[in-house]
Amino acid sequence: MTTRLTVAQALVRFLAAQYTERDGVRQRLIGATWGIFGHGNVAGLGQALVEYGDDMPFHQGRNEQSMVHAAVGYARQSGRLSTHAVTTSIGPGATNLVTGAALATINHLPVLLLPGDTFATRVADPVLQQLEVPYAGDISVNDCLRPVSRYFDRVTRPEALIPAALQAMRVLTDPVETGAVTLALPQDVQAEAYDWPEEFFAERTWAVRRPGADPTELAEAVRAIRSAGRPLVIAGGGVHHSRAEEALAEFAEATGIPVASTQAGKGSLRWDHPQDVGGVGHTGTATANELARQADLVIGVGTRYTDFTTASHTLFTGDGVRFLNLNIAPFDGHKLAGSPLIADARSGLQELTEALRLHGHRVPDPYLAEYREDKDRWEHRVDACYEADEPDVRPTQPQVLGALDALVDESDVIINAAGSLPGDLHKLWRARSRDQYHLEYGYSCMGYEIPAAIGVKMADPERNVWALVGDGTYLMMPTEIVTAVQEGVAIKMLLIQNHGYASIGGLSESVGGERFGTAYRYQSDDGTYTGAPLPVDLAANAASLGMRVLRAKTVGDLREALAQARAADTPTCVYVETETADTVSGAPPAQAWWDVPVAETATRPSAVKARELYDRHVSTRRRHL
Repeated sequence: MTTRLTVAQALVRFLAAQYTERDGVRQRLIGATWGIFGHGNVAGLGQALVEYGDDMPFHQGRNEQSMVHAAVGYARQSGRLSTHAVTTSIGPGATNLVTGAALATINHLPVLLLPGDTFATRVADPVLQQLEVPYAGDISVNDCLRPVSRYFDRVTRPEALIPAALQAMRVLTDPVETGAVTLALPQDVQAEAYDWPEEFFAERTWAVRRPGADPTELAEAVRAIRSAGRPLVIAGGGVHHSRAEEALAEFAEATGIPVASTQAGKGSLRWDHPQDVGGVGHTGTATANELARQADLVIGVGTRYTDFTTASHTLFTGDGVRFLNLNIAPFDGHKLAGSPLIADARSGLQELTEALRLHGHRVPDPYLAEYREDKDRWEHRVDACYEADEPDVRPTQPQVLGALDALVDESDVIINAAGSLPGDLHKLWRARSRDQYHLEYGYSCMGYEIPAAIGVKMADPERNVWALVGDGTYLMMPTEIVTAVQEGVAIKMLLIQNHGYASIGGLSESVGGERFGTAYRYQSDDGTYTGAPLPVDLAANAASLGMRVLRAKTVGDLREALAQARAADTPTCVYVETETADTVSGAPPAQAWWDVPVAETATRPSAVKARELYDRHVSTRRRHL
C-alpha cells in the first residue's frame, strides 16, 4: 500500500508518528514545529503544516536563532526525550540557524532543523538568496550547518527522505550522539509528490538506552575509589540528562564523598544536601575549589571538563591526583588520562554504589567534618552577599539574586547563559531541585534566555520560569517577547540594567584591556566609550513588545515587583537598575583562574602588570598524562 503525498507532507506525517521511551515512559519525539516562512519553505513545509495541522502543532517565531533556542529549552526540560523542529526559508533564514545549532550540539541537546534549500533541479539558478560557488555546484549556504550538526543530509530526491529521516531520528535519540540534526530540503523537492509506502508512517518508538558499565572498568573504578583518601565528585550535565540525581545522592550518602558541580551539573544535589559543596572551577565556590586542589581522586560524572571547570588545568594540583570518568561518551570518558567508566550516569552510579556497599567503603570522618565546616563558612559569605538591610537603596546584583532566592521554591526554574550572572549564580544560587538551575554555559550564548524560557514553559506549563538577562543580552535578542505574548506563555523576565557588558568589562580590566569598548556610553573625544550613559529605556522597549513591566528602583521595590511577577499569569518583566558596568558586582571574586592570554609585549602599565600575573598563573598549569 502506498500514499501519494508531497515530500513535505510525508515528512510532517512521519515526524508526528515518532516516539521515545525510557524507563517505561513514552512520549512524542517531535512535539511541535517552529517556523518563519519564505519562498524556500512556504509552499512545501508551510502547506504541509496546514494540511496536517491536527498532527503537528505549530509555533510562529520572530528570529530563526531564537526558534532553535526555544526548541533547545524545551528539549532540556523534557530530559532530551522530546524536542521541536525548526523550519526556515533559504538564505539568511537558514544561516541564522547556525548559532543555535552550535549551541545545541555543544550541549548535547536534540533539535531538528529543516532549512529550505535551492532547487535540486537547478532549473532556476540562481534563485533569490542563492550563494553561487564557482568551484562546486552542489554547495549552498546550508553547508554552513555541517560542522555544527551531529547529522546532516540534503534530500535531493523524494525517495531519499526515507533513509534520511530515519537516520535523523536515530541521532536525535542517541544519548551519545545527540545534538542538532539538519535535513536540508530543496524547495522544489519539498513540493514534489511521491508514492510513499504506508510503513513509513507507522508509529515508531525509539528506545533511549541506559548502558551499564563493563565489569573490568567497574572493578577498576571500585579499586580507585577505595584507595583514595580525598576523593571528590564533579557532577556535570550528564547527571541531569540521565535523570541520575537520586542515584548520585545515594552514592554520595553511602560513601560520604563530597559533590561539586559544573555549571551544567549544578542542582544535581540540592544546595543543602550534606555532600553538596557547590560549584567548581573559575566560577565555583572556595569550598569546592579547595577540595579540588587537594583531591587525590577526581570522579567526573557526565562532565566534559571544560576550561572553566578545570580552571584552565590549574585546579587539580594534588600529588598523584588521578581521574575516574563515568561518562556515556567514550570521548569524554578518556579525558585527563582518566580511567574510563563508560556507562549511563544513573546505571554507573547505581553499580558503583552497590559494589562499594559490599566493601562497606566510606571516607574518613575527619574529611567529612572538614568539608562540611568549610561549606558552612561559604554559606555565611553567601548570606552576606544576599543581605540588604536598607530597603530604600539601589541593589547590587547579588542582592537582586538574594531577593529572588528568598521568593522562589523548588518549582521555579531560572534560566541564564551569559554575562556576569553565570559567575554570581554558580557561586551563590541555592538550587532547590534538579532542574531549577538552567544555565547554558557550553556555548554561553547571549540571547538564549528569553526564547529558552518560552521552550521550558511550553515543556512544563505549571512551573514559574524566569529568564535572567542583563542589558547586553537583552539587546541581542528581545524579539521572542512578542512570541510569548502571542502564544500566552507566561514567562517571567528579570532584566538587570548595568549599562554595558559588565562581565567582559571586568575581564578586560584584568587582562590589560582597560574596559575598552565594554560600556554602553557615549564616545568621548579620545574615541573611548567613557561619556554619559546612553538614554536607553529597556523597560519601555519590553512594554512596547507587549510585556507587562514592573520597574524597581530599590531593594524594597524589587521584592514587591518579583512577588507580583511570580503571581502573574501573563508575560511579565521586572526591570531593575544595579551598578554600572565599570563597578564590581559585589559577589566574592573568582576562586580559581581562567586562561585568557594577555599581550606578551605592551607599553601601557595595565597590560604589563596583567602579563606578569598571567605568567605566574601559567606556571601552575598541569598536564595530566
